[in-house]
Amino acid sequence: MATHPTQSDHQIVSITPLIKHLRAQAMDNANFQKVAIAEDIAAALGLIFENKLFTSQCSLFLGLLDVTRLDREPSVLSKCGEQMRQAAEEVDKKALRDLVRTRGRKEGNYRGGFCDLVGTGGDGHSTFNVSTTASILASTILMVGKHGNRASSSLSGSSDLLQAIRPRAPVIEAVTAKALPSVYETSNYAYIFAPNFHHGLKHVAPLRKELGIRTIFNLLGPLANPIEGNIEARIVGVAESDLGPIFAEALKQSGAKKTLVVCGQEQLDEISCAGKTDCWRLVERPNPAFRGPRDEEDEEFTTSDEEAEPRTLVEIEKLTLEPSDFGLQPHKLTEVLPGKRPEENAAMLMRLLRNELPTSDPVLEFVLMNTAALFVISGVCDADTSKMGHGDDGRVSQETGPGGLRWKEGVRRARWAVESGQALASLERFIEATDAATGQ
Repeated sequence: MATHPTQSDHQIVSITPLIKHLRAQAMDNANFQKVAIAEDIAAALGLIFENKLFTSQCSLFLGLLDVTRLDREPSVLSKCGEQMRQAAEEVDKKALRDLVRTRGRKEGNYRGGFCDLVGTGGDGHSTFNVSTTASILASTILMVGKHGNRASSSLSGSSDLLQAIRPRAPVIEAVTAKALPSVYETSNYAYIFAPNFHHGLKHVAPLRKELGIRTIFNLLGPLANPIEGNIEARIVGVAESDLGPIFAEALKQSGAKKTLVVCGQEQLDEISCAGKTDCWRLVERPNPAFRGPRDEEDEEFTTSDEEAEPRTLVEIEKLTLEPSDFGLQPHKLTEVLPGKRPEENAAMLMRLLRNELPTSDPVLEFVLMNTAALFVISGVCDADTSKMGHGDDGRVSQETGPGGLRWKEGVRRARWAVESGQALASLERFIEATDAATGQ
């Protein structure tokens, strides 16, 4: 890659060879092949974050990724997600691991690690902020690191929702890489506001606005959580069913294990309350070829043998979910607040957390389903006993549904989070933690 000096005293890098290669692929329809250039594409993406590309080359590069469909190749998404995380503000991963050991509550097959519930957005439905609300409910039992940003295509993004909470909103700008461990010392929940960690996004925003088309950046959010290496389980919503297996494979290549990729059949990036949802589940299984200690408690067990077999293998399974699997009735998407502004959605969030909604309210049940799914995928619902706290009768639902999993038990736990007041308490602890982090 050639470099050119600029008036701003930093080097602009030319990616002409890569652009020529992408253009050749785009034109050669007869012999079109997805050549293994994922690392080159990721490197070019890194230059965008550093503001080291000519604007003209940057625009052409992003357009060619779309034309060649390379932005939908699992290896490209995986490498670009890795590049985006490497360019992010560094988080103290050891401090987070220590917090999991001291504060994470192991239960069932959940090991106490961090969890996330995130979507690509762009589904055009503009429903209520389900994943953000569900992540708050989930933090009553799980450690949650919710990665999010402002609205891009909808009226109310996750950060817009949180900042509209009244009478007191969390100071999400205070949750920096430096402050994150201190937030988790008192809170199971942290909102990881993308601009706080991904400073290179400031170079991307004007470019995306000028282009006016969807680019690879519309897909990278779920792959760019700065605490990726500490995440134990996640739900990832995609807005197109074709992206489901692509994201599942990209996440697998990125090292993810407990994961459920979901796409409502209305092309919704959530588990649908209206009908069926296509799902791709990453399942971690013991590797029979592993030669290390079978009962090793420390997940950081390593060996100097680079050819050694891993402890576990990850497989992708396809399944379909619908409201009845959760013991709930379907609700039309028009019943779950399409097109509402952040202030309205925040008011609904607080009504939900204060347990002011009817037990069969469409928004409530929409949130319960998605919270339940994260509980299930985390492994907490595999426990045959339950001691969540006040209001928990301990009656675990052992009924299984698609994938042999306890979806109804997930709903039982999600309802407890609301009815016990613990979801509201979890949000309030996060707000207090952000107040304390201000100025760090």
